[in-house]
Amino acid sequence: MAQALAPAANPVDLHVGSRVRMRRKILGVSQQQLADSLGLTFQQVQKYERGANRISASKLYAVATALQTPVSYFFEGLADPQTGAPDGAGDASALAVQSFLNTPEGLELAALFARLGRGAVRRQVLHLVRAVALNDD
Repeated sequence: MAQALAPAANPVDLHVGSRVRMRRKILGVSQQQLADSLGLTFQQVQKYERGANRISASKLYAVATALQTPVSYFFEGLADPQTGAPDGAGDASALAVQSFLNTPEGLELAALFARLGRGAVRRQVLHLVRAVALNDD
């Protein structure tokens, strides 16, 4: 007997899950820590972050509370449901930043870069990264 394929995750669930993961990582919170604060297993948090399971409204509110962010944060970058227009956070540069921050290296680099004082060292790091990226072709 053939086994049915699982339905593809809803794009909104994928987006919200990705934003949960990004916010959790920005704060340095593990999946287990978030799960404990929500009364869930870390596997459930994994499923939320992958968009495999939908997050109910009450659970999303609890996630927002645990991750110290407004609920609206999880929807930033989605199109307005009435007009279909992006909310401004969905432009190409915002999507590039989100993709970058969703990688372990990007998140670490962003966190470390933010610790640099504004000034010459920060500019030198930027010049170094730019030179490496341009010579990587």
